[in-house]
Amino acid sequence: MTQKTLSKADLRQFTGTDQWYRHGLARNVLYTDGVQHVAEAGGAYWLLDEIAFAQSIPAVTAEEFQTWRLKVNSDHAATLACDDGNGRIVFSKEIEFTDFPLDEISLYFTNSVMMLPSEY
Repeated sequence: MTQKTLSKADLRQFTGTDQWYRHGLARNVLYTDGVQHVAEAGGAYWLLDEIAFAQSIPAVTAEEFQTWRLKVNSDHAATLACDDGNGRIVFSKEIEFTDFPLDEISLYFTNSVMMLPSEY
């Protein structure tokens, strides 16, 4: 098993992107250097999948700007929620178990691009 090295301090270094990455299955979804770092260092490609695949849900795609929040509990269960950027939840999913290394993370999704808030 690969050691997950993601920290909140790491995420602060991302303020833009030099390279765009295309999601392997949802080919219309792009993501930034910061999101690639989350996936690599946090072992969280599954999180990118969840956000990309949720774009097929009408209530989610109706929102031009989306804020995604993953909150991990002490028992390693988690909640992934999408809101409209103003706090109105449009989608939520319970995750039975995750080994994601942070207690929470937020990502933005707009114009088919996933990014860290600092990259917006």
